[in-house]
Amino acid sequence: MVSILSDLFFTITFQLTRGFTFTASVRQQELVNSIVNMLPESLRGEYTVPMVGLFIVFSISAIVHLIIRFWIIRLLHKLDEKTASEWYAVILKHKLPQRALFIIPLVIIYNGLNLVPEFQDEITNFIIRLTAATMVLVGARVLDALLSSAHTLYLMNAGPDKAPIKSYIQLGKVIVYVFAGLFIVSSLADKSPWYFLTGIGAAMAVILLLFRDTLLSLVASVQLTKNDLIRVGDWIEMPQFGADGDVIDIALNTVLVQNFDKTISVIPTHKFLEHSFRNWRGMKDTGGRRIMRSVNIDISSVRFLTYREIERLRESHLLKGYINGKMKEVHDYNSEHLKTSSSTLTNGRWLTNVGTFRAYIIEYLKKHPNSKKDLTMLVRQLEPTEKGLPLQVYVFVDTTVWAEYEGIQSDIFDHLLAIAPEFGLNIFQQPTGRDFKALTGQE
Repeated sequence: MVSILSDLFFTITFQLTRGFTFTASVRQQELVNSIVNMLPESLRGEYTVPMVGLFIVFSISAIVHLIIRFWIIRLLHKLDEKTASEWYAVILKHKLPQRALFIIPLVIIYNGLNLVPEFQDEITNFIIRLTAATMVLVGARVLDALLSSAHTLYLMNAGPDKAPIKSYIQLGKVIVYVFAGLFIVSSLADKSPWYFLTGIGAAMAVILLLFRDTLLSLVASVQLTKNDLIRVGDWIEMPQFGADGDVIDIALNTVLVQNFDKTISVIPTHKFLEHSFRNWRGMKDTGGRRIMRSVNIDISSVRFLTYREIERLRESHLLKGYINGKMKEVHDYNSEHLKTSSSTLTNGRWLTNVGTFRAYIIEYLKKHPNSKKDLTMLVRQLEPTEKGLPLQVYVFVDTTVWAEYEGIQSDIFDHLLAIAPEFGLNIFQQPTGRDFKALTGQE
């Protein structure tokens, strides 16, 4: 008994051609008899007629195979050169029509064996079962090519927001080959597929053990795709696996990440549900990348500004509005609260160089051509440490390109480091050998 799928297909084929069966049988019998009559008496035996019939069937099948391979397939490629259709080029690339055409010689063998007379049923049935199993394998490869073609067409027309489907395509191929394997075994063993399915329950524990990672990756792949956690092209960080770069492929079992040093990190798909990772897609979607860096001020240089320094800094177009407003606020406060005291610095308010420097930085960032004005922008003091007083600059720039981002960040801090002495501030750094030589008078 051949497999259910093969029985269904060939029953349809036989029904379509039953009108020509008798004629074909008569002509084949005449051809076989004429060939046998041409043979010497010594070569004629009990199985001469069926052997000649088999030779004719396989010869016709081989001729058709050669015609398909060396003529029809070349014709298909020539048609591809004359057409601009994308889908036609894709299915040829994945050999969909080529694989489908090779089922024709197998159909000839399958149906031709029924016309071979006086042959042993055991041998005939075995060849038919073998042919049916081969046809199932060819059919599975056709579906494989169909799925690959669908994936390629999806990628060609997919936008940046479309989810990857490679894992689903691979899952589909696994299902196709699992069922194909089941039908092939059932056909060769002349058993119903249900005969083998009843034994799967007993082997389920072994199957789960063997395919543990695949099943976990399948669940993870569905979750990652459904929740849109990662896409091809996303920049992700996963320090546990040394991954810091762009996702270049999302498959059923693995995710490939090309790091910035051009190495490739291969991460099992299910690890994305077991470990945390950072996806920088939000930064790219926003169109801006954050700068969060501190300038360490030498605390010993923090002081109040003198009136002459205030007047000098007032000439800066970035500070003019701030100083005018701040001086009025300070004057009003001191006039109200210092009526009987002349100690302005200890009892009143006054401008400090570090506070004015903070105001200058924020105004400088607001006027900077590459800062994103619609996102958070601030300059704040962090807790003083042994390395001085950190002034943290927190701003977004209007590019996500790495080289451009680094250039803008460097330009900003170049300016801040150079302008700090105008406010009487010193940038903190650890003492060097040159500093010690200056202290000892050796320089």
